[in-house]
Amino acid sequence: MAQSQPVAVKQTAKRGVKEAVPAASEGRRILGSEDWWATFIGLGIVVLGFVIWAFGGTFNVFVAKIPSWGDWAFLFNGGDVTKNGVTTHAAGLIQRLPNIIALFALFAVVFGVAAYFLRLKVQAFLGGFLALFVLSFIVNVFSSSKFASSYNLEAPLVALVIGLVLGNLINLERFFGGALRTELFVKVGIVLLGATLPFTTIVTAGPVAFLQATFIAVSTFLVIYFAATRLFGLDKRFAATLGAGGSICGVSAGIAVGSAVKSRKEHVSAVISIVVVWAIISIFLLTALGKAFGLPDGVAGAWVGTSEFADAAGVTAASSFGEQGIAAFTLMKVVGRDIFIGVWCLILAFIAVTYWDRQDQIKEAKTEGRDPATLPKQKLDVAQIWHRFPKFVIGFFIASIFLTIVIAVAGTAASGGVTSDLITPIKELRTWAFTFTFLSIGLTTRFGQLSSLGWKPAAAFSIGAIVNIILGFILSAVILPGFWASIPVA
Repeated sequence: MAQSQPVAVKQTAKRGVKEAVPAASEGRRILGSEDWWATFIGLGIVVLGFVIWAFGGTFNVFVAKIPSWGDWAFLFNGGDVTKNGVTTHAAGLIQRLPNIIALFALFAVVFGVAAYFLRLKVQAFLGGFLALFVLSFIVNVFSSSKFASSYNLEAPLVALVIGLVLGNLINLERFFGGALRTELFVKVGIVLLGATLPFTTIVTAGPVAFLQATFIAVSTFLVIYFAATRLFGLDKRFAATLGAGGSICGVSAGIAVGSAVKSRKEHVSAVISIVVVWAIISIFLLTALGKAFGLPDGVAGAWVGTSEFADAAGVTAASSFGEQGIAAFTLMKVVGRDIFIGVWCLILAFIAVTYWDRQDQIKEAKTEGRDPATLPKQKLDVAQIWHRFPKFVIGFFIASIFLTIVIAVAGTAASGGVTSDLITPIKELRTWAFTFTFLSIGLTTRFGQLSSLGWKPAAAFSIGAIVNIILGFILSAVILPGFWASIPVA
């Protein structure tokens, strides 16, 4: 992930080491969990769209549908468009103004409710979200222009660049009143993505995605861990946290694993910073290479899903390769990697408790002249698998299963209506959620703060990142190109 979650700090009694631990609400108090709220919001939008459609309406009432435009008159007033011999009328922004207002109202309500339970200042949040929405609207209008299309300036990359420029020229975080919720926005977008990805595709392609992701994740973790410990002499817990951030799920994995192995707070902060830098580099690198190599959309998306560390950054890159690219990315990243954060935490916590901690205790006991045999055995909390499990993944699967059932029950005759009045609008809402995400990443990234990192952890992480990108390309574009190029989408 691209933005850190709340981290509390506790002090150990003997060694005085600060440890990064997740906030108490994470995974325990549902209404105080951003992860759960992303699930509620995403599924709530899907259910609302279904109810409107089931009663004969269309979810397009919440869709802005900014037209592809070449001049200002067409942008604001619309006009006739001929495609494949068929002429249709495209509404301009003036005609779509009620829909744009409805779209903002929908997002403001659902995110405002979440802000209340997340104990944010709701009034400040809504004011900041209004500014974020207006900025996102400007980005989407620009990216819909023929000028932007001619240079492949997709909304995700435009939003990221604008956010980075503005965020590093002026510190705007306070101005947005806590509305730059990268984690919340990207997770809502991924839940909505589930509604556009048939569950049959997940079932058939999921095992391949899992095997590919597992191979890459284990390989990358081991490369980073051994580079950090053997080449650069870094602490084992720090190395494990670095490895998790570069192989599983970016910032979220770094925080979760850092807590599981009791890594120092400053080490977790360093991992977060390194992940953010590499995530941004990978957006431009993977997008440029995918297009330069002429990779099919599905193959490029699978490569991004294999080699990008953060969900938000990965979606940004995958969006450049269309719906199939996004589908392949999601299978690799969400199905193949994100769902196993809890399992990785358990495995590494077991190693930390039974081996690393034990070594430290024995060494300390010998130094103090005590018998190591008298040391008590430590127990491992298996429940942390659930506590660490990314709940939005549940929402992703539920949304996919739900819409797949809706399409099956509706039958072939009504499937076109389901697509035009329900799935297509959900895709646009998903695009807006991701645009909020990309702007939030840029506006909260400070290059000046990243320059103070030591070179050793960055070097260890970079070695693993390079290995990851190479292996990801080999598996996606050399060994399994036919499989990923044929991934079906809704």
